[in-house]
Amino acid sequence: MAQVLCHLPKVEDKDLIVGVETSDDAAVYRLSDELAIIQTLDFFTPVVDDPYTFGQIAAANSLSDIYAMGGEPRLALNIVCFPDCLDPKVLGEIMRGGQSKVMEAGAILVGGHSVSDDEPKYGLSVTGFVHPNKVLTNNNAKIGDSLIITKPLGIGIITTAIKGELASKEAYDAAVLSMSTLNSFGKKAIDEAKGVHSVTDITGFGLLGHSLEMAESSNVTINIDSSKVPFIKEAKEYAQMGLIPAGAYNNKNYIGDKVLIDEDISDFMVDILYDPQTSGGLLISVAKEYAGLLLEKLSGSPTEYALIGEVTEYNGKYIIVK
Repeated sequence: MAQVLCHLPKVEDKDLIVGVETSDDAAVYRLSDELAIIQTLDFFTPVVDDPYTFGQIAAANSLSDIYAMGGEPRLALNIVCFPDCLDPKVLGEIMRGGQSKVMEAGAILVGGHSVSDDEPKYGLSVTGFVHPNKVLTNNNAKIGDSLIITKPLGIGIITTAIKGELASKEAYDAAVLSMSTLNSFGKKAIDEAKGVHSVTDITGFGLLGHSLEMAESSNVTINIDSSKVPFIKEAKEYAQMGLIPAGAYNNKNYIGDKVLIDEDISDFMVDILYDPQTSGGLLISVAKEYAGLLLEKLSGSPTEYALIGEVTEYNGKYIIVK
């Protein structure tokens, strides 16, 4: 998308705090010295068969961008593509699942738009608010920072197994828990901690793709310790079986020349690092002296979290994985 947008006329506005230049999670526009608006939009095809659960996951994913920018969601609109041949009750369950997450986020769902399509698609356009001085972006990681993620990886691999009817109940439940958990938990921890410099959420480009966006826009090298990266345990088995989503290969082909991965790292772990996530967690760059405090504030989160690396001066590679 960024490659397409770069050919459009450049938008300049003194009150546009975040636009398309850094491939950040949402747009941010200053309304006053005390208030800025965050605007985002996301939707996708089902990753699970249950309509209600799919609605929850899609909504949590859409709401995530607001949290990644440091804001709180306030308004949401449904975005629906739905086949005429399916029972409208299915759509009702999808939207009911979405509304449950909007309500959990403390926002209001106020309608939306639908079109007829061959395959169901669902998501939200979300509006949030943030103080202009408290906007979090993906381009401000500092040398010496620690890197923390707030959800385990492996979602793309697990959902591939789900589609192939090969996923265990344990893997399914773990993936659904992660995908349907709001990133409000991570945002709350950020608010209560100190020293957070940069944030993004981990979605379709995987951990390495979104780390690269942060590293490039911050002009630093991100060092990741693969032994500390949390992942849903069944993802290892499924990756070794070859249940790798196409998006993982696309991510590797697109950014592989900017990533240095130690040759001793197993193939399955490389696949997990490139694995595209649905409604993934936050990647947080925080001053080293405050990393322990942030981890303490994350205590009680329903999803696994971990300190996985550090930020160093740029040394010729944006991402180094050991």
